[in-house]
Amino acid sequence: MSGEVFFYIVVAVLALFSLRRFLVTRSVTAYSPSEVEEKTHSSHGVLLLDVRTDKEWSQNHIKGAHHIPLHQIGRRYTELEKHKGREIICYCQSGNRSLTAAVRLKRLGFTTAHMKGGLVEWNFRKLR
Repeated sequence: MSGEVFFYIVVAVLALFSLRRFLVTRSVTAYSPSEVEEKTHSSHGVLLLDVRTDKEWSQNHIKGAHHIPLHQIGRRYTELEKHKGREIICYCQSGNRSLTAAVRLKRLGFTTAHMKGGLVEWNFRKLR
């Protein structure tokens, strides 16, 4: 196999993985911080899940949220089984880890969403 053919195969595989990731992440609902706050005050019965590190959690978090760091979701998701009938809205510092967590939990059968902008946007909104 020539180097050029190998290059095109690698590019095609990377493009397929990127397309798959794009399609999976598009299937997860994204809420603004205002929408999340509205949902927590309504009768929707949502669960907020903070997926940041222990250190980040101890510095600041949304009152009433459950905490499972992203790197522990694979072994601790059973803690969420009792909430299977509720929408779980994941959040992190900026919105990236929360999307990853929401995708992982969705694959495990949970109803998930994530908060766009994370705590950065949540706190910024409170300052306006």
